Amino acid sequence: MRLPGRGRNAGAEEVRFRFDGRDYRGRAGEPLAAALLANGVRVMGRSFKYHRPRGVMTAGSEEPNALVTVGRGADREPNVRATVQEVFEGLEAYGQNAWPSVHFDLMAVNDLFAPFLGAGFYYKTFMWPRAFWEKLYEPGIRRAAGLGVLSGEHNPDPYEKAFAFCDLLVIGAGPAGLMAALAAGRAGAEVILADEGPEPGGRLLSEDERVEGQPAQAWVAVVLAELAEMPNVRVMTRTTVTGAYDQGTYGALERVSAHMARPAPGLPRECFWRIAAKRAVLAAGALERPVAFAGNDRPGVMLASAMRSYLHRWGVAPGRSVVVFGNNDDAQRTARDLAAAGVHVAAMVDARTDAPEVAGVRMFRGAVVTGTAGGRHGLEAVTIRCEDGRVERIAVESLAVSGGWNPAVHLTCHMNGRPVWREEIAAFVPADGAVPGLAPAGACAGEFSTRGCLEAGLRAAGAALADLGMQAPAMEAPEADAARYRLRPLWAVEGRGRAWLDFQNDVTVKDVKLAAQENYASVEHMKRYTTQGMAPDQGKNSNVAALAVLAEATGRGIPETGTTTFRPPYVPVSIAAMGAGAQGKGFAPERLTTSHAASRARGAPMIEAGLWYRPSYFPQGDEDWEAACRREARMVREAVGVADVSTLGKIDVQGADAARFLDFVYTNTFSTLKPGRVRYGLMLREDGHVMDDGTTARFGETHFVMTTTTAAAGEVMAHLEWVRQGLRPDWDVRPISVTEQWAQFAVAGPRSAELLDGLIDGGLDKDAWPFMSCGKVTVQGIGGRLFRISFSGEEGYEIALPARYGAALFDELLTRAEALGGGPYGMEALNALRVEKGFITHAEIHGRTTAFDIGMARMVSAKKDCIGKAAATREGLSGEDREQLVGLRPVEEGARMTAGAHVFAEGAAHVRENSEGYVTSVAPSVALGGWLGLGFLRNGRARHGEVVVLVDHLRGRRLRATVQDPVQYDPEGVRLRG
Repeated sequence: MRLPGRGRNAGAEEVRFRFDGRDYRGRAGEPLAAALLANGVRVMGRSFKYHRPRGVMTAGSEEPNALVTVGRGADREPNVRATVQEVFEGLEAYGQNAWPSVHFDLMAVNDLFAPFLGAGFYYKTFMWPRAFWEKLYEPGIRRAAGLGVLSGEHNPDPYEKAFAFCDLLVIGAGPAGLMAALAAGRAGAEVILADEGPEPGGRLLSEDERVEGQPAQAWVAVVLAELAEMPNVRVMTRTTVTGAYDQGTYGALERVSAHMARPAPGLPRECFWRIAAKRAVLAAGALERPVAFAGNDRPGVMLASAMRSYLHRWGVAPGRSVVVFGNNDDAQRTARDLAAAGVHVAAMVDARTDAPEVAGVRMFRGAVVTGTAGGRHGLEAVTIRCEDGRVERIAVESLAVSGGWNPAVHLTCHMNGRPVWREEIAAFVPADGAVPGLAPAGACAGEFSTRGCLEAGLRAAGAALADLGMQAPAMEAPEADAARYRLRPLWAVEGRGRAWLDFQNDVTVKDVKLAAQENYASVEHMKRYTTQGMAPDQGKNSNVAALAVLAEATGRGIPETGTTTFRPPYVPVSIAAMGAGAQGKGFAPERLTTSHAASRARGAPMIEAGLWYRPSYFPQGDEDWEAACRREARMVREAVGVADVSTLGKIDVQGADAARFLDFVYTNTFSTLKPGRVRYGLMLREDGHVMDDGTTARFGETHFVMTTTTAAAGEVMAHLEWVRQGLRPDWDVRPISVTEQWAQFAVAGPRSAELLDGLIDGGLDKDAWPFMSCGKVTVQGIGGRLFRISFSGEEGYEIALPARYGAALFDELLTRAEALGGGPYGMEALNALRVEKGFITHAEIHGRTTAFDIGMARMVSAKKDCIGKAAATREGLSGEDREQLVGLRPVEEGARMTAGAHVFAEGAAHVRENSEGYVTSVAPSVALGGWLGLGFLRNGRARHGEVVVLVDHLRGRRLRATVQDPVQYDPEGVRLRG
C-alpha cells in the first residue's frame, strides 16, 4: 500500500522490523502504524471487553485501537501506541489483549456473549451468591483485567528527570505554536517550544496547503531554521506537555531514545520535565472525532484527517478504494487529496445537503453511512442511506470518517477549569483564565483555518510579551487558507447493529442510552457506569459524541449535560519516568560524607544512618566494636574527639517572618533568641506527637540555621514547606536545605577548645564563646561557622566549612586531635556518650511519643500557639498511664542489655498483657561502668529506684535493672558548659 514517491520520508532508509512474529520492511522513523498499513496489515489490536479486531484509527497519541507491546523480556513495554512508536532496524512489536495473536484471538468468543455483557453488567452480575466474590469473581476479574502485560522483571532502561525555566512555554508546534515561538523569539524572550511529534509543524505536515505562497512544509522548514539560530529558543520534539499545575509549572514527557535501534550508553529512554514558565501559549490543536454508526469499529474505518497524514507524511494509502463520510468540509479535503494521489475514491458521503462537490468523485449529499460489512479482519463494503431514503451498498476497503473537530482543551481543565460550549462549531473551547498565565490559541481555541491559527499565535505571543514587559516585534501573519469552518452536527446514525463510541472500552450508543434509562444521567455517573472515556485514550475521540448521545437521551442540551473531568496526564506517563532516578541506588542512594574515604582508610566499618553512610567505630589493632567504642568514648571524656556530623539536616531559614515561623513550628519560643545564640527546639506533628528535635542558631535578625536529626531531615524539610505554602502563605519566610553545602564536624572533650584555638584564624577566645553560642569564623582564610554545642556531655563545638573543604578539614582536625591524645570517634561511641547523658534520638522519638513522654512537656510554651499544641492536649496523650522516658542500669554488674526488650514488674508473668514498657537504646558506659539503657516505662518518672525485669523473647535474654533518671552522667551539666 506504499505510494511511490509520496511522503516526507520517501528517501528514508529501509529497515526491517517484526510484528506478531512476522518480518516486515518499513521506512526508518515512520510510525509503526504507517509501516504496518504499508504492508497491508489491518488488524493491530483487540478491544478490551469483547476482543473485537481493531485497526488503526488515528495518526497521533489519541489512538484508541492500535496499542502494542514493544520489546522482549525485561525491555518489554506494553500499551505503546503504534501511531507514536517510530520504526527502527530490529524493532519487535506484538499485539496484546489477545491469544494467541491479534489476528486470531480465541478470546473473541466474548463477542458472542455481548447481549449479556452490556453496560453495568458487572454491577448486576457479581452480587450473588455472596460467597462467589472472593473465590470466583474477583480472581477471574483480576486475570481478565488490563491490556498489555508487564514482564515482571527488573526494568533495565535508564530514565531521567529534568527541570527547565523560560519566559514563554509554547505547547504545540503547529501554525499557531510556530508563530507564537517565532514572535517571542524575535522579541528576545526565553522560549521553549514543545511538540509531541518527531518534527515540528503539526497539521501543516499532513496537509496539501500553501503558506506565504509556498508549500506549507517548506514554510515550516524556513521558520524552524530561524528558530534554530536563536540562542534564546529551545525546540523540544517528541515532548508532550502532560499537565498544568500551580504557579506556571508544567509536566512534560520527552521520548528520548525509544525510536533508536542502538541508543548510546546511558542515554535515557524517557525524560520527565518540570517546566516553570512565566507565561504559556497552548497551541495543542484539535482532535477529529468519529461518527457512531453500526459497525464503525471494523478495521479499515479511519478518521479522515488520519488518512491525509498517512498519505502526505508517510506515503501510505489506507486501501485501494475508499469511501469518505463526513459532515464538514474536511471530509471533502480528504477525498480530493486521495483522488489526486491516485487512490480510488468510490464515493463522497456528506450529511449536509449543501455540501460542495469533489471533482471526479461520486457524491451523496444529505446521506449517511448506516453500516459496514466484511470479514472479521477488515472492511469490505459500506451501506449508505440516501437523502430520499434509498439504501445503497458500495464495495470498499477503507472508510474515512469526519464528524468535526474537538479543540484539545485538556490542559486548560487540569486546574478545575470547565470548557465552554460553542454552538457554531459544535464543540467545547477553553474557558477564559482557566489556567493562570496560559492562553489558548489556534485550533484548541476553536479557530480551524490556517490563516486564523497563524494570526492567533501572533496575538497570544503579543499578549504574553506585554505581560512580561517586553516589546512584541512588528510582524504580520503569512498568507494562508482562511476558509470558514462549516459543519452540520452529527453524532450517531440510526441503524441495525452496534454503533461504537469508545472503541477501546467497547462502549456503544446503546450503552449510554441504557445508563440514562437507569437514571445514571449525570455525565460522571454515565462515565463510571459504562466505562466511557476510561480507556487509555481518556475519551479524546469519544467523549463529546457520548455527551451528545446522553444529552439527547435525557432531553437536555449539551452545555447543560456538561463534560467529564479531564485530569493529568494528557498522555500515559510511565511510572519509571515520573520516578526517574529512583531505581536501585536511586531509590535508596548511598550518600557519602566528605570524610568517607579517610574513615574507610582507617578501617572504619560503615553503617547506614538515614540515607548516609557513617563510621561505626575506628578499630585499632584487633579491637572489636565494644573495645573500640569504650576507647573512643574515654578519649572524648578525657581528651578530645572528632566526629563528622555533616549528615545532620541543615535548613537555612530566612525572611522578615522567620522568627515567628520558627515559633509556629517549634513548641518553644525562638523569636526571643538573640543573634549569635543557639537554642534547642522540639517539633511536633499536627497530631501532637514529636516529629523531631534539634538546635537552631540565629545569625541575624532574619537569618536562622536549623539543625535536624539525620533520619528526619527530609521529613522536616517537607513539613516546613507545607507550613509555609499551606498554612502561612502570607508570611515572608523561605526555608531551604543546605545539608550538602556544609561539611560539619563535632569537636568534643576537655581539650576541644585547645584544638580549635590553634586552627581558627585569630585563635579561640573561650570566654567569647559561651555555651550555646554561634558565629562566623575563618580557617586559613576560608569562611565558616562555629557553634558551641554538645551532644556528648563534654565541652564541645561544631565547626562547619563549605563542603569542598570537608576532606581537608577532617584530616587537619584529626592531626591536631591525635597530637592532644585524641582522635576520631564513630557512631557507637557517639551513642554511648549520649545514652549516659539521656539525650534522645529517633530511637526514642519514633513517632508514638509525646513531649510529655520524653519529659519535655514544659517546652510546649503556654504563651504562643504551635503546630500540634492543641492535639497534644487530647485525653490519653499525658498522665500516669503513659510510658515515660527513664534510664535503666542492670542490677547485676557487667550484665549486657539489649534494645527491644520489654519491661515487666518483678513477679509479673512475662506475657504481652503485663508489659509496662520497652527498651529503646543501650550502650556500654565508660563513665559509669557496665551497660546503660534508655527506655519507656509506665509512670516511669515516679518509679526511679524500682527494680524491674527486662525480657528479650527474641534473643532469649532476661535481666533485672534499676529504673533511674534518664540523665545518668553529670546531671548538672557542669562539664558541657566547660
